[in-house]
Amino acid sequence: MNTGSDKPGEAVVTPDETGAGEVMDERELGSRAPEFIKARRVLHMSWQVCVFVVGLAVVVAGIIMLPLPGPGWLVIFGGMAIWATEFVWAQLVLRWTKRKVTEAAQRALDPKVRRRNIILTTIGLVIIAVLVGIYVWKFGLEMPWKIKDQ
Repeated sequence: MNTGSDKPGEAVVTPDETGAGEVMDERELGSRAPEFIKARRVLHMSWQVCVFVVGLAVVVAGIIMLPLPGPGWLVIFGGMAIWATEFVWAQLVLRWTKRKVTEAAQRALDPKVRRRNIILTTIGLVIIAVLVGIYVWKFGLEMPWKIKDQ
């Protein structure tokens, strides 16, 4: 990934609409293991294996929670955050995800989009109310499995 600098750890400054610079990422990519672990190759490799296994367990638990009750996506992103403490690819995925979520939040706050969403929600609620009204008018308040043949 091109960060706009040849030095690790430097932040990219991009101009925004007002012309002022905004710091995009202030953390450098790479392992966040303690120095005494990084200094020993075998210990660092063991550390990475443990981080990968723990992150994998959390991600798998999140995937299992997707169809079942539970915060599946939140747990998956938690597993990605665990991986991001050690692996550059996970850090890049998290940066991309954070950027996309921020862009979606900005779009959702746009007054035109909010107005459209309110109108669509209102139309949907009116349609549901009409359908419920037709059902109650035709069958009364009886449940469908108790309706006698007509």
